[in-house]
Amino acid sequence: MPPLALTLGDPAGIGPELALSAWLARGGANPLPPFFLVADPDFIECLANRLNRLVPVAEVDPETAAEVFPRALPVVPLPSGAKVSAEPGAPDSANAGAVIESITAAVAFVAAKRAGAVVTNPIAKFVLTRAGFAHPGHTEYLAALSVPPGRTPPRPVMMIWSEDLAVVPVTIHVPLKDVPGLLTQELVEDTARIVARDLRDRFGLPEPRLVLAGLNPHAGEAGTIGHEDRDVLAPAVARLRSAGIDIRGPLPADTLFHARARATYDVALAPTHDQALIPIKTIAFDDGVNVTLGLPFVRTSPDHGTAFDIAGTGVARPDSLIAALRLAERLAATEAARTAPGPGGADIIPFSIYAGRPRASGAQHFDAEDEL
Repeated sequence: MPPLALTLGDPAGIGPELALSAWLARGGANPLPPFFLVADPDFIECLANRLNRLVPVAEVDPETAAEVFPRALPVVPLPSGAKVSAEPGAPDSANAGAVIESITAAVAFVAAKRAGAVVTNPIAKFVLTRAGFAHPGHTEYLAALSVPPGRTPPRPVMMIWSEDLAVVPVTIHVPLKDVPGLLTQELVEDTARIVARDLRDRFGLPEPRLVLAGLNPHAGEAGTIGHEDRDVLAPAVARLRSAGIDIRGPLPADTLFHARARATYDVALAPTHDQALIPIKTIAFDDGVNVTLGLPFVRTSPDHGTAFDIAGTGVARPDSLIAALRLAERLAATEAARTAPGPGGADIIPFSIYAGRPRASGAQHFDAEDEL
């Protein structure tokens, strides 16, 4: 498989130094897949020296990155030859062009099969917006890049994944007061269909198991605590089940994330951002991975931001980036096996979201008594 393409991210944040740390962790009993960084090689070399990291930097093209990877961090220059100058912790819109160009080039490398997947370092949207960036965010830009100009991009779905839990927020960065109006039956169904499809095609799970958390306490208690669970979520689940998707819900969110409950599903969908992200950031704060579902290529990212406050100090942990690189390799390999030429493609080895853990049946119903 071709090496992974890792983007620059905001050069004033922790992304570039995490790339250095990840390369230093490349060996051992569980080696990292080869990757190359799309960036200004001179900036990366200066950063390594500034942080006293013994990381040799090699300017390469995607085809030679894997060969170079064991002995140096491969850096593919930005196609325009743009140079980057950044002070850690001091974001500057002057670097917006380089940040965007790194993303664009990484996607182009995957489309040309010169890279196996895109792994993105964190960006600061406000920095790009000040420079005239017209997209709502990172993920929307990736979706736009996945189709020819003028075509409607696919709808991306954010999944936060770890070995112990995977979650999908149905609504994301919106005020809580707006959620009931945004939470339509169509949105729930569309999200669940994308999740189920990618779990089959990229995670190799032939019968993925989904659950949907309720919006209201106790999933609305049959309409006595709000009507959304009864009138919106329950009908969406019924339609999905009739279409052959294994999904249960709406279930009370307060008892959906303990260990016994987690063993009965592969992904939990939640109506609100914090319902989904609070449990996974409690369980897997350091090694959660942001996976974008619904795109025609594999994209993963660390589940954290630019961390301008600690950039340049050398204390940022690379765990989430390392997990993102490992997961990108697994997903790209499964996708490649599924689409391999020949009758039926190559053999696919499915992996559970909970690798190595027993998969309990989903017959149990979790209510408040399960907390005791």
